[in-house]
Amino acid sequence: MIIEILKSKIHRVKVTQAELNYVGSITIDEDLIDAANIIPNEKVQIVNNNNGARFETYVIKGERGSGTVCLNGATARLAQVGDIVIIMSYAYMETEEARAYEPILVFPDADNKLIR
Repeated sequence: MIIEILKSKIHRVKVTQAELNYVGSITIDEDLIDAANIIPNEKVQIVNNNNGARFETYVIKGERGSGTVCLNGATARLAQVGDIVIIMSYAYMETEEARAYEPILVFPDADNKLIR
């Protein structure tokens, strides 16, 4: 049996921009997506801690070291600049592989920078 499990999570980052007039997606600092093993165009789920919204979109690589977390297109209506969100990616695995898999958890600082 194949199941879907949490692959990685960027926990509690701050939305830095919301660009309504853009062709959808979320732009994330390349340092954060590398740390979470997320690749450009990968589907992610986003949970807004401020308003409870939960939605899916795909990732666009943002400038490395910038701390950018920008909701683009329609998703810009689901958060405001300053809101705290959790970004999660998932993977399909055989049940036995999933039992042994440990998700990658990234905990950035208040400026969306990696804590070294």
